[in-house]
Amino acid sequence: MQEKQALAIFDFDHTLTTGDTLLAFIQFVKGRNKFIFGLLRLSPALILYKLHLMSNQKAKEKVLTHFFGGMNAREFAKYGMAFQENILPGMLRKEAMKALSFHQKRNNRIIVITASAGEWVAHWCDQQGIFCIATQLEIREGKITGKIKGKNCYGIEKLRRLLETIDIKQFEEIHVYGDSRGDKELLSIATHPHYKSF
Repeated sequence: MQEKQALAIFDFDHTLTTGDTLLAFIQFVKGRNKFIFGLLRLSPALILYKLHLMSNQKAKEKVLTHFFGGMNAREFAKYGMAFQENILPGMLRKEAMKALSFHQKRNNRIIVITASAGEWVAHWCDQQGIFCIATQLEIREGKITGKIKGKNCYGIEKLRRLLETIDIKQFEEIHVYGDSRGDKELLSIATHPHYKSF
């Protein structure tokens, strides 16, 4: 009997990983002291975001601009590769990786959809044979501006970008793994929703 064709969609931060990779990446690039000082300077914006008085995208752009605005894009990409090789493996959840392995063994179509930037996520996904949909950062004159190209890959944007990438009607099973309100729209299309499973 032929096995059903299935799709497995994974959020990245706090689902496949134990923490927020943006914050871990900042510490990796800038060091702990600059990281803490930077968050203190950004605290007014972060408080507004927590109070839902500032959008996810605007708050994220303020963080990215503060820490990386003006950085050479090639240098930024090299940091991203080094982060994926040296830091990211230690952040992966064992139970989440077991779920990922389960879908890989079933030869399911697997997609990671994340609000994190591709520079510190996509290479790892490539190594796992996983298609990655991530937030894209704006680059001007070879430098990171701190702005997001298009929209932050969060909430409804995750679903929009998924639907422009594949035809979900071809899948009889859709497994979605997520942990936050940013995954709500993706979880709504799942035949097998896994909310905070790990």
